[in-house]
Amino acid sequence: MTEEVEANTPQADHAVSVVGPGDGETIVLGTTRMRVLEDGSHTGHRLAIAESVLAPHTQGPPQHRHAQHDEGFYILSGTVRFTVGDEDHDATTGTLVMVPPGTPHTFANLTDQPAVMLSTFTPDLYVQYFRDLHEGLAGGRPLTPQANVDAMSRYATEPSTDLD
Repeated sequence: MTEEVEANTPQADHAVSVVGPGDGETIVLGTTRMRVLEDGSHTGHRLAIAESVLAPHTQGPPQHRHAQHDEGFYILSGTVRFTVGDEDHDATTGTLVMVPPGTPHTFANLTDQPAVMLSTFTPDLYVQYFRDLHEGLAGGRPLTPQANVDAMSRYATEPSTDLD
């Protein structure tokens, strides 16, 4: 009984996290710039949030499935093409796309204008994937398809090879 009470007890640190317009961790992956607004460290690892700017004509990751987390995308500006299985959805400003675990998906900005989206990860598991890719690129390692698959596999994610 004691363990259950301790697990449900609010954190002793009740500090509010405030991330200003120029704050947050920046991760650059090719033509995508991500700003991590919450990496899970203030939410008990239940939620992470990032803002991503996709340059024009940016291809996203290979179509993939997450086994352990939901991913949400809210389009702040521009148009992002989401491919879910074999269906395409063009999400414009003000559109929310929620992807549950196990659902194959990818996204891209196929337009001539930048697109900005706010992404959520519940739990925060997948933020470290982006950090790993960034560290590899910063260390001079190319972002090959195999390097991407290897990084995904560390975070309960796999490519949807049956749909590619």
